[in-house]
Amino acid sequence: MDLFLATILTGLVLLFTGGVLLWNAHPVAVMAKRFPRSRAAAFVGMTLATAWFLYLVTQLTEADFGAYKRPLSIGFGTLAVLSFFYVKEFLAVRSFCIVYLLAAAVLLGAAWMQEPASRLFLVTLVYIGIVLALYLAVVPYRFRDFLDWLFAREIRTRILGGIFLAYGTLLNVVAITY
Repeated sequence: MDLFLATILTGLVLLFTGGVLLWNAHPVAVMAKRFPRSRAAAFVGMTLATAWFLYLVTQLTEADFGAYKRPLSIGFGTLAVLSFFYVKEFLAVRSFCIVYLLAAAVLLGAAWMQEPASRLFLVTLVYIGIVLALYLAVVPYRFRDFLDWLFAREIRTRILGGIFLAYGTLLNVVAITY
C-alpha cells in the first residue's frame, strides 16, 4: 500500500465514522453500546485478526523464526479458539484492538521513509490509535464506560463526530497534495 492510498482510506473511514456520529440516531447508540459484549462482533473480529496474523506467520523468513511456522500457527490458532471459551468478556473490543494494531503496521509501513512532511498527520493519528488500542486491550471495560459517557449527552456525540469529520477532511486534502 502506498502513502496516498493509506491516507485516503484513513480519511474516508474518519469521514464515515464522523458522519455516523453526527447523525447520532438512536439505533447508532444502541448498536454501539451492544458492541463491547457482542458475540457476533467478537467472532468477526477474532476471525479477521486470527486469519491476518496467521497469514503474517506464514510469511516469516528464517531470520524471523520462519523455521517454526507450523508450531507458531498451531499455537496462535489454538489461542484464538480458546479465547472464545475463556475470555468471553469484551472479546469484541479486544479482537478489534488486534485488528487495529495489524492495520496500523500497514499504515505506518506506507508512511515509512516517505518524503512529504504532511505524512505526519496520518502517522500521528495512527500512533494515538495504537496507544488507545493497547490500553483498551488491557482494560476493555473502559470502552463500554466511554460509550456510556459519549451517548449520555447528544452534544458529546456531535462534537466527536465533528472532530472525526474535520480530521478526515484534512487527511483527504493532505493526500491530494502528495
